[in-house]
This record gives sequence, structure tokens and C-alpha cells, in this order.
Amino acid sequence: MKIVDHKFKSHQIHPDTETLVIGTFNPNSTDNPADFFYGRSRNNLWRLIPLALNNESLKEKTRNEKIEFSNKYKLDFIDLINSVEVDNGQETNYDDSYIDSRVKEWVDIIQIVSNLKNIKRVCFTRKTLSDIPKMKQRIIEIENFCKSNNIDFSVLVTPARFYSPKKQDVWNSFFRRP
Repeated sequence: MKIVDHKFKSHQIHPDTETLVIGTFNPNSTDNPADFFYGRSRNNLWRLIPLALNNESLKEKTRNEKIEFSNKYKLDFIDLINSVEVDNGQETNYDDSYIDSRVKEWVDIIQIVSNLKNIKRVCFTRKTLSDIPKMKQRIIEIENFCKSNNIDFSVLVTPARFYSPKKQDVWNSFFRRP
């Protein structure tokens, strides 16, 4: 067994954040080419959000360009998990159902959100929760916290695997809310 930390574990949420995007886990491994949250080639978040906000895609852009965009639109990123304990050779297994049962350390997202004075909306980048019971419980707790504090909360269809106009419409709906 091997403990794998989150690749961006030291990332600090900007205090002016209005929109927080929650994912699951991004392993700190030499086999993981992501330079920032959602930075792997099969992920379309950096196309979906900029288009939703009437900008050009940032999918092939630099980490700094993504951070500048995030700061401009007061959005930031966090994942549910800080570290996992996985079988040797599974350090870059991105399957949420595999990761769900191997969490070593959770991120206290409710505490983080409660310290964001300008937060307006929170989303989780996965719509189906049936095969991830531990993450599902965390998401339900975050959703309940948001609702009880008048913070808009949504689960969105995953930005991974493929891009489609239908997927874009879902992301547009969330990011274009007042």
C-alpha cells in the first residue's frame, strides 16, 4: 500500500472567491501531467467554464492563464480528498469508486466555505453519486450546509471524458446564474 497526496494540496483558496468548484482527487504522481485543477487532457472544465462566461477556451492554456481567469471571475477549486492509501501501481487510478474506499484524509470543505465571506455558489463536478458512498455523504453534508447558509449548490455533469453542447448547457446554466 502507498499513500498518495493531492497534487495541489498546498493550494490556498482565494479569500474573495464567489464560486467554488469541488472535485474528488488529483494524485501527486509523476504520471499525472495536470499543471492545475482539471488540467488533464481528457478533462474539459477549462473549456466549459470559460465558454459559460463568454470567453475563449483555456483548455490548452498555461496554469497562470487559468489562475488569472479564476481570479478575474472570483472562482476557485478544491477537492474532497487530501490523500489516499492505494495499492502499489494504482497511484494514478482516477476512478472515483476505487478512490472512495481508500481515503486517508478528507478536506474540511464546510470549514473552508464557512470562511469565504463572498461565496455565492458551490458545485460538485460529478452528477452521479451511487458508486461513491463515502464521497456522497460528504457532498450531502456540503449541500445541506450551503442550503442552510443561502449558498447556491449544484452537482454538475462531469467535465471529464468528452465535450458536448448538452454538457455545455448544464455548465452555462450554473455559471450564468445571478
